[in-house]
Amino acid sequence: MVFAHGLLFDRRIFDEQVAALQARYRCIAFDFRGHGGTEVTRGGYDMDSLAADAAGLIESLGAAPCHFVGLSMGGFVGLRLASRRPELLRSLALLDSSADPEPRENLPRYRLLNRVARLLGLRAVAGRVMPIVFGRTSVAERPELVEAWRERVTGQSRFGITRAVVGVVEREGMAEELDRVRVPTLVLVGEEDTATTPEKAERLRRGITGAELVVVSRAGHMSTLENPEAVTQAIESFLGRVDSAQARSSPH
Repeated sequence: MVFAHGLLFDRRIFDEQVAALQARYRCIAFDFRGHGGTEVTRGGYDMDSLAADAAGLIESLGAAPCHFVGLSMGGFVGLRLASRRPELLRSLALLDSSADPEPRENLPRYRLLNRVARLLGLRAVAGRVMPIVFGRTSVAERPELVEAWRERVTGQSRFGITRAVVGVVEREGMAEELDRVRVPTLVLVGEEDTATTPEKAERLRRGITGAELVVVSRAGHMSTLENPEAVTQAIESFLGRVDSAQARSSPH
């Protein structure tokens, strides 16, 4: 299993899922360039380049075909792999993600926040960003979770993060390639997600043949952190069905 995180965050958003699944699967969670423990490069933050990075990682670790789990930006990458490098995947889980480009009405606000972050640092915008990525329940009832991740996010390189923001905000949509996704696909979204809404998740489900949709309660955009038990259960159930179906179809 390969886990790909969302913008601003790092591989640790999947800690609870990895802990639950590592006895049955080889679990690989990595940081995209400019995030976590990975090098800050001058370029290469567009989604196609990140997909090439992920493909190279999967191949170099001998992990193909894998179950690929991508949250938000990680899902943007997962869609590109499923469409263009299907031999690398056994299944695809798209968490709090979308096939759409960034809505035009969001662009001025995100570009402004990104300029401020680049000039003044990530702490200058964290107060505006956390309510976007965490749902209202987490903000109200789990302030310690939100604060812990605010500290983790703002401890990263502002140059790597702001370059990555440009890659996400300026991304091309993938709606026209959804019919090329042939691997079993799980679409999961937090019911309180305002960044990639349940409506966008439903469009993913409709566009990918045979895709399943799960809406997770009491969670926003960071569903793996906000309701980890429900997310893990959904992934486990999905993988169980995929593994059983593939075992039945394989020659004996």
